[in-house]
Amino acid sequence: MSVPAAPLTSAPPAVVRRYRAEPVWVPWVFLAPFLLTFGVFMVWPLIQSVVLACQQTFGPKSTAWVGFANFSFLLHDPLFWKAVSNTAMFAAGSVFLQLPVSLGLALLLNRPGLRGRTVFRLVFFAPSLVGLVFVGLLFSLIFAPRTGLVNSVLNDFFPAFDPEFPWLQVYVMPALILAALWLYAGFNMVYFLAALQGVPEELMEAAALDGAGPWHRFRHIVLPEILPVATFVVLMSLLGSLQLFELPYILLTGAGPDNRGLTIVMYLYDNGFVTGDLGYASAVGWVLALLMGSFALGQRWFNKRQEES
Repeated sequence: MSVPAAPLTSAPPAVVRRYRAEPVWVPWVFLAPFLLTFGVFMVWPLIQSVVLACQQTFGPKSTAWVGFANFSFLLHDPLFWKAVSNTAMFAAGSVFLQLPVSLGLALLLNRPGLRGRTVFRLVFFAPSLVGLVFVGLLFSLIFAPRTGLVNSVLNDFFPAFDPEFPWLQVYVMPALILAALWLYAGFNMVYFLAALQGVPEELMEAAALDGAGPWHRFRHIVLPEILPVATFVVLMSLLGSLQLFELPYILLTGAGPDNRGLTIVMYLYDNGFVTGDLGYASAVGWVLALLMGSFALGQRWFNKRQEES
């Protein structure tokens, strides 16, 4: 005869009592390193930056409490709005020029039967591996009058084009947008390419059998499928544009003629580390942080609306 298996029972009462008798402070021992590090390096600096934004500093030791005067002066400073205008222009170029180019490259590389796909991916992605300082120095030579590559090539193809065209003296923002296009188009292409490879082939084949052309397949199948990735790429481009500093600073050796290359972060840097008013620079930083946070919340709201619809 086989011996019946013993019935499954719960843990003995003594074990349960011993488990419940563990001190409540034990989890906090394991959380303490993170909480301490987070408090020292995140929470405390944020609190101090709020206090600093309400002060006017004259060097590291001389401060004066001014309340919200920094924010009031900020909103009435024409130079700040010049920086906002330049940054917005660069952001618009990043979204409406750079991202369509990135999507176009991804669509080309996603074509079935394309030979040399890996090589093309490497070629398009390689510029994003180069540092911003190098890119600034490189494009300062490319956009140079007469001897620069852009003016020389355009003059060769169009003899009426002025070889002394002042890219870095007058047309600063178009030069910055083109430099960023070369630098980041391949990087954003990788996101779009990954999203395109996730589009179901069955839907594309079914739409083709129903007579849908390439444009209708892209509009009604591809675009809705890659929309979450597209909104993420748009958000990252906007946040990166708001933090633009190194490229114009190196390319123009500062803000450029008549502050045509002045950005919000450059305005913050000039007031905080050149002028020495760290309180005003902190106020600029908080305005920039709130602006970036509003874009992030807007992207989250848009994605939630898309999921519900």
